[in-house]
Amino acid sequence: MLDAAIRVLGTAGPRALTHRAVDAGAGLPEGSTSNLFRTRDALVGGVVERLLERERELWQTLSGDVSTPEKLADALGRVVEELAAERVLTLARHAVFVDAAVRPELGRRIAEAHQRIAEWAVPIISAVGSKDPAADLALLLATVDGLLTNQLANPRPDFRPARAFHVVLRGIVA
Repeated sequence: MLDAAIRVLGTAGPRALTHRAVDAGAGLPEGSTSNLFRTRDALVGGVVERLLERERELWQTLSGDVSTPEKLADALGRVVEELAAERVLTLARHAVFVDAAVRPELGRRIAEAHQRIAEWAVPIISAVGSKDPAADLALLLATVDGLLTNQLANPRPDFRPARAFHVVLRGIVA
């Protein structure tokens, strides 16, 4: 059901996210989504959790050895390449971010999700030489978002995000 909600968001945007659209997208009887997610806010909250779960799975699959800045840059590049290839998932993620800009309660949920990411990412960034891992994580996540936004809006066949991470991480550990 939540994957169907992600597909609705990633293909039609935040205004299209309705209980009825999710039911149709999931092939479920009408009313199924509203039985589990009574309000739109509850549905969006479920989507945020599912997006975080899917991204965490992706990071765990692709990260591998990240013990040096170079290896971390390569891993980040692979993650961004995969997220760019997962166009619908990434567009849904951006739709949630746009919605959060005008809905403070959703912004708080995203901030909580970022905190959970920081719990496992900050030690990795610290281990490669960051002197301010929390701030450097914010910089790396902003780089992820910027690269993804540009690639989704203007796809380039020569997209190689690892190059950007090599530059950013050289600055972080300098």
